[in-house]
Amino acid sequence: MQATVRNEPASVITCDIEGRIETFNEGAREIFGYQPDEVVGRRRVSLFSDGLTVLGHVPRWLDRAVKDGAFETDTAFRRKDGSLVAARIRITPIRKGGVHVGYCGVTRLLDGVAPAALVPPPSLGTRLMRWLVVTRAPFLTATIVPVLVGAAVAYREAGVFSGLLFALTLVGALLVHLGTNMANDYFDWTSGADAANVDYVVPFSGGSRSIELGLITPPRLRRLALACFGLGAAIGLTLTWLRGWPLLAIGVLGVFLGYAYTAPPVRLCARKGLGELAVGLGFGPLVVAGTYLVQTGRVSAVAIVASLPVALLVTAILYINEFPDHDGDKASGKNNLVVVLGRARAIRYYLILLALAYAIIAAGAATGLFPRWSFVALAGGLFAWRAARVTVAHFADRQLRAAQANTIAAHLVTGLLLAVAFAT
Repeated sequence: MQATVRNEPASVITCDIEGRIETFNEGAREIFGYQPDEVVGRRRVSLFSDGLTVLGHVPRWLDRAVKDGAFETDTAFRRKDGSLVAARIRITPIRKGGVHVGYCGVTRLLDGVAPAALVPPPSLGTRLMRWLVVTRAPFLTATIVPVLVGAAVAYREAGVFSGLLFALTLVGALLVHLGTNMANDYFDWTSGADAANVDYVVPFSGGSRSIELGLITPPRLRRLALACFGLGAAIGLTLTWLRGWPLLAIGVLGVFLGYAYTAPPVRLCARKGLGELAVGLGFGPLVVAGTYLVQTGRVSAVAIVASLPVALLVTAILYINEFPDHDGDKASGKNNLVVVLGRARAIRYYLILLALAYAIIAAGAATGLFPRWSFVALAGGLFAWRAARVTVAHFADRQLRAAQANTIAAHLVTGLLLAVAFAT
């Protein structure tokens, strides 16, 4: 039997350019089973599609709609009760004053075709992307940078570098970071923080949304988080056996901070600055000093000082990502510094984080505590300057995305250049 389109009901849903639902008509209520007040201003249109479809196909559909003026396809949508329906959707871009501001989707049900037959098959690339999303792997630079800095300082001060010990340190630290990412997503979901936050900026804030998209179930995500923590701890114990018991204290504190950041009852992210402190400590002094200790068997003051710019910049990444999440975090009791201070007042402390990071590098290079070549790391300040300018002008709107991207770039470039300066 050939698929035929029903004329009624017709769902008409409009959303902004990031997918936040703005209007939801009676036909949409009949087809999808949601009341308008459940979704308007509270959910995104990704709610209605399979997660792999969202990752692998929806961006292309939207691009075609913008390029050609409209895009139409047959697909399967998910209703509130979890059932699939076969449907045809026509997507058109919405423009105001010539500016692209959102999309309109008109959906009609199909007869004569099984919904499962219309679920687009995911490609290998989409399957790989699924795990990049679930693990938030692109953010692992927050761990790679301090490991490189710690190893570089050890090489300059002690003239030692063990490739095997470096590899074990890096893999162990990355596993703990992966565990932290997935534990954070799990507890943000179970605490209601994800449901309360519709203003997140993909891909920088709001977590991975992997559970919401149906890419993984909550129990499986929790098991994967614990498995990563367990494997990271096993490597940490091996390194402790090789390099001494002080390393155990660093490892235990690192795992605790990662897990307790969002896990109750501690939930550091909700405790007025303790979350920001935990991230700075965990991805700064703990990793740099731990890497230095693995390579040399001791910890030095230079390694601690060298860790501070890295710590300040990674804290700045977390901090700037809290701005768009402000309303959702406040509603869910996630009382981080941006919630406590308010976005307008919080700007000055973001600027202080950036300024202190580069002041420490300049002072270290000028006094000889750092190599003279460390001045080159100040080049990363170009990204910090761009981020600061955008933040001051756009701290309460979606253009803040540029500041989020530039803060990440500042951390990465500055950290890599600082590592190179110490290693040469």
